[in-house]
Amino acid sequence: MKTKKVDSMLLAQLALLIAIEIIMKLTGLGSVPVGPLYMSFLTLPIAVGAMMIGPVGGIVLGAVFGILSYWDAITGGSVMGSVLFQISPIHSFILCIVTRVLMGLCTGYIFKAVRKVDKTKTWSYFVGAVSAPLLNTLFFMGYLCIAFYNTEYVQGMVSSVGATNPFTFIALLVGVQALIEAGVCGILGGIVCKALATAMRGRILVDEKKAQA
Repeated sequence: MKTKKVDSMLLAQLALLIAIEIIMKLTGLGSVPVGPLYMSFLTLPIAVGAMMIGPVGGIVLGAVFGILSYWDAITGGSVMGSVLFQISPIHSFILCIVTRVLMGLCTGYIFKAVRKVDKTKTWSYFVGAVSAPLLNTLFFMGYLCIAFYNTEYVQGMVSSVGATNPFTFIALLVGVQALIEAGVCGILGGIVCKALATAMRGRILVDEKKAQA
C-alpha cells in the first residue's frame, strides 16, 4: 500500500514538472535569446526531477526539453536550430534530444553519488542542480562541434567571435551565458529540492505514525 502511494506521488511530481517545463517554454519564461543561442532555464525542472524522482525522471524531463527544442528546429522557432536541421535532421535530432536525455540521466546519477557523501543532506542538492545546466552546455556544444563545426554556418559564428579552435569557440560563445545559467539554476534548484525533500520527509513520517496508530 505504501509503495503504491509513493509511486503515485512520484508520477504526480513528474506530471507537474512536465507541465511546468512546457509552460516555461510556451510562455518564454524558460529561455532568453542571446545571439544565435538561447540562455535556457528549462534545465531547472529537469534538475528537480532528476534529484527528487531519480535518473528516470531526469531522462523523461530531458526528453521533453529535447522534443520541444527539436520542434523549434523543425518549425523555425529557433533560427539556429532551423539551419542545423536543414543541414542534417539526424544530427539535429541527436543535438536536441539525445544530449538532453543524457544530461537528465547524468544529473540524476551525479546527485545520487554526491548525496551518499553529503552528511548534512544539503549541499548535494546544489551540486545536483548546478550539474544540469553545466552538462547541458557541455553535451550540446560538444556535439555541435563534433557534427557541425566544419559547416559554413558554424564557421561563420567561429569567425564572428574570433575563435581559433572548437574549445575557444565554445568558451567565447557561451562562457558567460553558461555561468549565469549554472548560477541561477544551481541556487533555485538547490533551494527548491531541499525544501521539497524536507516537506516530503515530514509527510512520510506523519503517514507512518498514522499507520502505526
